[in-house]
Amino acid sequence: MSQAVNRMKKFLNDPEQVVDEMLEGLLLAHSDQLKSVRSDNRALVRANGPSNGKVAIATGGGSGHLPLFLGYVGPGMLDGVAVGNIFASPSARQMLDVTRAINGGAGVLYIYGNYGGDVMNFDMAAELAGMEDIRVETVVATDDVASMPKGNEAGRRGVAGMFYLYKLAGAKAEQMASLEEVKRVAEKANANVRTMGVALTPCILPAVGHPTFTIGEGEMEIGMGIHGEPGIHRGTIETADEVAKSLVSTILQDLPIEAGAEVSVLINGLGATPLEELYIVYRSVHKLLAEKEIHVHRPYIGEFATSMEMAGLSVSLLKLDDELRELLDAPYQTPFHVQK
Repeated sequence: MSQAVNRMKKFLNDPEQVVDEMLEGLLLAHSDQLKSVRSDNRALVRANGPSNGKVAIATGGGSGHLPLFLGYVGPGMLDGVAVGNIFASPSARQMLDVTRAINGGAGVLYIYGNYGGDVMNFDMAAELAGMEDIRVETVVATDDVASMPKGNEAGRRGVAGMFYLYKLAGAKAEQMASLEEVKRVAEKANANVRTMGVALTPCILPAVGHPTFTIGEGEMEIGMGIHGEPGIHRGTIETADEVAKSLVSTILQDLPIEAGAEVSVLINGLGATPLEELYIVYRSVHKLLAEKEIHVHRPYIGEFATSMEMAGLSVSLLKLDDELRELLDAPYQTPFHVQK
């Protein structure tokens, strides 16, 4: 074992081969659900695709966030994903290969997070696909309240709330809806979801071998991004109830939700937070919403968008109406999650 791997205390072979070996293992484990359409395995699609006449949905982004991005390919969700290196965008060519492989003749919708490299490469892929008469539309996820102030929502990052865009647009596409309709649902989901996160520890990029930032003993950082982007407040660690109150109140200030409304709640672990703690936070969130007479229709608790081994969590709230509730309840199946 190399000194770098030993120093990091990770189960690795070569730090430079983390993504390649992870993808090889993923394809070996889930060959019934996923297949690669590139020799470098950086373009994964449904094993039984494409679906003729169905709008195809594609995403992509840097590795290090499992199950985001590549963990959401499957019936009721996505059709394909382009895979980048740790915290790095996939290339336009990788995305184009995904687009070609999933196109069933009804067009392709790109859904991805609002990060500079991703925006540039996905826009380029869309242009290249258009030259091949593949129609592509795009919805960029912007659910992270902490990343930009209210009024500048278009500049926000996409984080765990992106799950809801995949889920709702994927369900609409399974209904054989048009590309315009699937895009409309994804935009509606994005307009009605907000996320706030908190981090307790940094993460280590394998190729670097040490944390790229620090959080002091006894400290936490509210609003830190999934790549370690600075948050909006750093202070002493608070109780689960206090953290939940801070995150929920910030979300509700940004997206007012009236008494009697329904929401879906997503409590997301960032990689090293035990499920026990996530459920304790969900308990707090549920009680806070109940006090405001806001009803929880369907909660999701677990890991949906991680940051390597970062300790921390995020809370997402999706404001529901009849259409979004029906789409949320539709079944889906991916290598990481199943909803019947």
